[in-house]
Amino acid sequence: MEFENIVKYIWMVFGDDKLSTTEVEMRLKELFDYQCPDDFAKTMSKLKQVGAVKGEVSFKKGGWVWWVDDECKNKDFTGMML
Repeated sequence: MEFENIVKYIWMVFGDDKLSTTEVEMRLKELFDYQCPDDFAKTMSKLKQVGAVKGEVSFKKGGWVWWVDDECKNKDFTGMML
């Protein structure tokens, strides 16, 4: 699957929510029956590096929280690889 399509699927799990890494994984499993084969926090970090998601440490949630905003959605990921 092309990177730009993977990003769109990941965006679908967020809606307007800020989610922990575990919550993103759970939603991917529930919605698409998909489980990442490696350390999902690393995958989310890579997505953050390319601007596909945003993230910050949350002491309230005890780890990273992630979200998608208009800036993320307006990036062009055509031809990009993870």
